[in-house]
Amino acid sequence: MSAQPEISADLLTRLAAIAGARGLVTDPGAMAPYLTDWRGLYQGRAAAIVRPASTGEVAAIVRLCAETRTPIVPQGGNTGMCGAATPDTSGNAIVLSLARMNKIIELDPLNNTMTVEAGCILANIQQAALTADRFFPLSLGAEGSCQIGGNLATNAGGINVLRYGNTRDLVLGLEVVVADGSIWSGLRGLRKDNTGYDLKHLFIGAEGTLGIITKAVLKLFPRPRSSVTALAAMHSAEAAVELLALLRNHCGDRISAFEIMSRNCLDMVFRHIPDTRDPLPEVQPWYILADLSDTREGSAIREEFERAIEEGIAHGLVSNAVVAGSQSQAQTLWQLRESIPEAARVEGLVYRHDIAVAVSRIPEFIATASCALEARFPAVRIICFGHLGDGNLHFNAFVPGRERADAQARAATDVNRIVHDIVQQFGGSISAEHGIGQAKRGELKRYKSEVELDLMRALKKTLDPHNLMNPGKVL
Repeated sequence: MSAQPEISADLLTRLAAIAGARGLVTDPGAMAPYLTDWRGLYQGRAAAIVRPASTGEVAAIVRLCAETRTPIVPQGGNTGMCGAATPDTSGNAIVLSLARMNKIIELDPLNNTMTVEAGCILANIQQAALTADRFFPLSLGAEGSCQIGGNLATNAGGINVLRYGNTRDLVLGLEVVVADGSIWSGLRGLRKDNTGYDLKHLFIGAEGTLGIITKAVLKLFPRPRSSVTALAAMHSAEAAVELLALLRNHCGDRISAFEIMSRNCLDMVFRHIPDTRDPLPEVQPWYILADLSDTREGSAIREEFERAIEEGIAHGLVSNAVVAGSQSQAQTLWQLRESIPEAARVEGLVYRHDIAVAVSRIPEFIATASCALEARFPAVRIICFGHLGDGNLHFNAFVPGRERADAQARAATDVNRIVHDIVQQFGGSISAEHGIGQAKRGELKRYKSEVELDLMRALKKTLDPHNLMNPGKVL
């Protein structure tokens, strides 16, 4: 493809005419937060940050960029893990921030739906649902700053996938501005609509490479009336998988979250996160954090859970457990899990792997990948945690002697290659919930078939023939 043109003063004037004074940012200091990812691994340049306030403004901006062949990098809360919302270093692109489009348009409690703009903060959506006595289950560590448009663009996972599914499963309709500036309005709150291709699924998980999501119709659920949270210690990952099966037998589909953490994770949190402490008196190699909820009030779910834990202790699966006695105690337990990524940032250069394998094969994968890394990198420290209930692990590693300040170490792919090759052997995925972005773009060629890649390229060429929508990401 031909080189992108330089940004002209005339283009900036026309962008300002569309978005207004509040909608165009060109001051270098004000632009800086938009030009790096939250991990500090990717740094880009842009001609301007454009902050539209409506779908009409988004469409006009996209039409102008199509006319002038100006690349567009859509950005939500900029909390992604793979650099998908960071522009390249050419400076030819604009960053299109959806932050000003943050209205909750409609909440329909009888239809159990909420229609929102893409810039809505996830935590605000959760709270709006609760205010209407409903529940929106998408929940992740960045929910206080991530935007629903970014969640949709990456098909975010989070802690409640086991019961409610990924973001893809929580959406009924979308509004999208495509690459020529046309608006596709698919904002239908229907659970059955069999009128041809389900177009929304093209854009969910596409990371802004096919179009810009501007609005969404989200599914709501009955508000839980009772819940229980517990942390349990155990001797092996095999025991954790068996405990999950035992818990399902006792409590059915009321398990919302079932997280696994290695002891290394907790030790790291205790080192770096203030006001955290070990809630159990003994040390074990593995821990699970479970959340169960019920739409019925009362203590029945807690009693059933405690019976399951007692059976787990009797069968030698669980060595000890603590059950939260209040919402505050539950939040304290969850802080341990949610603080792991932040503690890892403080710790140093970490090679991150967001992988998925079948739940039944998780213990075998952990053992195989751990042995392979330890053989190649003596004294490697593995930080393994994640969503055991849906097979998604964050199998991360610190390699002795490699520091974040060393560009060569940051760019090294040897650790990733070992882990991802083993994931491939297990029939898994190298990206379970974080997406591809620019971090894993090169790896798709190794792990995707040519048929898959050709189909993806064909979609991209059809919907974005001039490669203006988030170029350099995914493909």
